Amino acid sequence: MSVAENIKKYTEELPDTVDLVAISKTKPNEDIMEAYEVGQRIFGENKIQEMTDKWEALPKDIEWHMVGHVQRNKVKYMAPYVGLIHAVDSLKLLKEVNKQAKKHDRIIRCLLQIKIAEEDSKFGISAGDAEAILQSNEYKEFENVAVVGLMGMATNTENDDKVAEEFDYLHSVFKDFRIKYPAIKELSMGMSGDYKVAVKHGTTMIRIGSSIFGARNYN
Repeated sequence: MSVAENIKKYTEELPDTVDLVAISKTKPNEDIMEAYEVGQRIFGENKIQEMTDKWEALPKDIEWHMVGHVQRNKVKYMAPYVGLIHAVDSLKLLKEVNKQAKKHDRIIRCLLQIKIAEEDSKFGISAGDAEAILQSNEYKEFENVAVVGLMGMATNTENDDKVAEEFDYLHSVFKDFRIKYPAIKELSMGMSGDYKVAVKHGTTMIRIGSSIFGARNYN
């Protein structure tokens, strides 16, 4: 199936409450434009420089999401345009985002990444650490950054029960946070292999790459 056909398939399949983030990392602008032509507007990248090059070249109504681990010294490059940063795991990073957003008179939306998988390769913080950030006086004083939700990555396994358990836990944290912190509205969980489980467990955003664009082009 083509990129356009894959986008249409997901758009028809997903409930209205779930946004599709098309993960376009390593993919050429032509592929992104094929998805754009059939209405896709949210694209995710994991390298700031690559995302910035695409932002400069492609239509300005695209909403760019940073889905990879963020180095603080590179925040300034995406501050003029980034729509959502998915994987925030420290108050220090939020402070830098706030500082760079202020220079562009913007409020940048962020998600706190909760570690739900047992794999060491996954980044993230505990629900308790996330709550400590939201309750901190420092965060409350930031005027140019807004935590609007949570994000998590399940264990990379064929065991759907394990994945369901992790997503169920994250959704319960999300529900709890949503009551205490009205700004929390987004839950980003689910990728090509496990998005159906994520949809069942209340995600508001899925991140799909290879199932739309095919295998990655790593040089």
